[in-house]
Amino acid sequence: MANNFAKPTANFGTLPVFMTAISTILGAILFLRFGWAVGNVGFIGVIGIIILGHMITIPTAMAVAEIATNQKVLGGGAYYIISRSFGLNIGAAIGITLYLSQAISVAFYIIAFAEAFDPLIQWIAHNFGWLIYDKRAISVPAMVLLSGLFLWRGSNMGMKVLYIVVATLATSLFMFFIGSPADAPQDIVLDATIENPKSFFYVFTIVFPAFTGLAAGLGLSGDLKNPKKSIPRGTIWATIGGLIIYLLAAYKFTVSASPEDLDSNQLIMSNIAIWAPIIPIGLAAASLSSALGSIMVAPRTLQAIGMDDIFPQKGLNKWLKTENRKTKEPLNASVISIAIAFVFILIGDVDFVAQIISMFFMVTYGAICMISFLEHFAADPSYRPTFRSRWYFSLMGAILSFWIMFKMNMIYAIVSLLIMGVIYYGINVSNKEHRGLAKLFRGVVFQLSRYLQIFAQRAEKVDREVSWRPFAICISQDTFKRRSAFDLLRWISYKYGFGTYIHYLEGFLNEKTNDESKSVMKRLIHLASGSRNRVFLDTIISPSMTSAIAQVMQLSGISGHGYNSILFEYSRSKPKQLKYVIDNYELIESTQFDVCILNTSYKGFGYHKEIHIWIGSEDYENANLMILLAYIIQGHPDWKKSMIKIFAMYPEKDLEKEQGKLLSLIRSGQLPISSSNIELIGIDHTDKKKEIMNKSIDADLTILGFNREDIDRDKLDLFTGFDDMGNILFVSSYKKIKIK
Repeated sequence: MANNFAKPTANFGTLPVFMTAISTILGAILFLRFGWAVGNVGFIGVIGIIILGHMITIPTAMAVAEIATNQKVLGGGAYYIISRSFGLNIGAAIGITLYLSQAISVAFYIIAFAEAFDPLIQWIAHNFGWLIYDKRAISVPAMVLLSGLFLWRGSNMGMKVLYIVVATLATSLFMFFIGSPADAPQDIVLDATIENPKSFFYVFTIVFPAFTGLAAGLGLSGDLKNPKKSIPRGTIWATIGGLIIYLLAAYKFTVSASPEDLDSNQLIMSNIAIWAPIIPIGLAAASLSSALGSIMVAPRTLQAIGMDDIFPQKGLNKWLKTENRKTKEPLNASVISIAIAFVFILIGDVDFVAQIISMFFMVTYGAICMISFLEHFAADPSYRPTFRSRWYFSLMGAILSFWIMFKMNMIYAIVSLLIMGVIYYGINVSNKEHRGLAKLFRGVVFQLSRYLQIFAQRAEKVDREVSWRPFAICISQDTFKRRSAFDLLRWISYKYGFGTYIHYLEGFLNEKTNDESKSVMKRLIHLASGSRNRVFLDTIISPSMTSAIAQVMQLSGISGHGYNSILFEYSRSKPKQLKYVIDNYELIESTQFDVCILNTSYKGFGYHKEIHIWIGSEDYENANLMILLAYIIQGHPDWKKSMIKIFAMYPEKDLEKEQGKLLSLIRSGQLPISSSNIELIGIDHTDKKKEIMNKSIDADLTILGFNREDIDRDKLDLFTGFDDMGNILFVSSYKKIKIK
């Protein structure tokens, strides 16, 4: 059970979300690497990067806004949203990778902060001869100072600093845009690049962290008065604002400096701005604010994971929940985050850290977009967001996220997915009760089947004589005595058709019989789970078998089509059980169903080796259905080694003509059996038919035809006299069908 994430001190509004997001978007990448990007891929190429990046971030921002307005968003930001939609296990797997990217982001921004001192380092070296060879001499102390201030004062200090930072950032960008360098290129070439430029997707990987600001705003969810209002507004406006500024910056770089200058000078903005020092000041301010945002967000994500008791060690979960009594900050989670940041600061490579961040954020964004898409498709009544995105935006964002991951760096993509997979497996083993993904996908499958059923029902009906497949329903009250009928139905419906098995309960519908039907349903599902089947199961309560048959034959099929076949069964030792079929045959025939009656014997279906079909001169309408059913049954894996034999009984004078017909069907490929498996038998006395059929005494299934006249004439005698044979399927086709 998840713990309470709500904080009594949550008092932030929309503006902090916007400022946290926009200061991250317009941060280190814009000042340090965006000019380099323009130099390597040109104006057109960098516009492509901006558009491609925002084709991921805008759908993600809209998906975040949608999901956030559907539920109460508490502490944990993106982790909370994902875990409450996908379930705690997969949410934690994604959340841990998200947390790592957030913690590593702190290092990225502190490294960028140190780069802002490059002009000062050069000035000191020029005037005093003191040269700082390693900028870690700046980044490490800066991290120590930032960590101390954060642990001492908490997020409120961060918010106060954020206002100053955003004002400084706005001033530096304003001075950059109004600047006009004297050495600006005279001829503007929109696709101009340096010689031997970096590849498009490598540049995209380095630049993409600039577009991840929306996750920074999400992380404040536990400190917001009204997350449903603040998160959508703050993230969407920050994303749109960032897009506009990056488009303008791309043009400004192109018209203000050559590709070579853009590539070689990471602080080229200083040469363009109307006042050069404002750029390193802006970089320092933006980097510091982004670092503050990340150091506020990362511990909250880790604390939220601990509050959900995700880790198998209860002591670890409790330890991660610990808060600073004064500031209410996640104390221990902050210590871990700071330690991770220090490790990557010591690495000191901006580009390497940017690639790691891009990969982990891409996984997170893809997951958020996929949640939104699946929620749209699942159409869960409890999913009622006040803000609605579009399912195709979310699908586009998800597909692009996972595709670009592999385009950026296939090895990093595989490793990051493997890491997430290992984390998910470990959490799944220790928290088996935490589900959620299965529920979401069940909703998707439900909606898909619903659409398909409606489509199938409304589609133009195909004449059964042209294209026939079984939509069969079976009703029996002896389900738990004999399983032959269920087996036959699962073979028929395995590949080519649909089958519904209904257990009949005699009585009137009341509380007692309703409870009994639920108990029987559980037994049916348990029974079916032990075999390979695609049979829909149900029960019916009715005072008589006649009324049950009438009800069943009016049901709509789960496939979207109505049923066209009905299956009954009876035990050979108790043929009187079939009396209800004979007495109600007129009712059955009125529905224009094909009728199948399974006669079960002590032999059962034997070894599933031979299917015998007996065709007579009176089986003009039945023959093709009998053959087709045999072929359909043979398609099940249980019968994969079986063969079909046809015994055709005709008057001696018609044998040659009937043989020609059968051989013609075989040669045209319409009968999937060998000519050696067809035996023609001349017969002039119908009273000898049952004796002749003893040829099938060793068959595992025998298929015989019958019609209404046979029922009226012979009644129960029609289905008796086969004492030593295996299971027999009697088939009556309402109308002759074609075998194509």
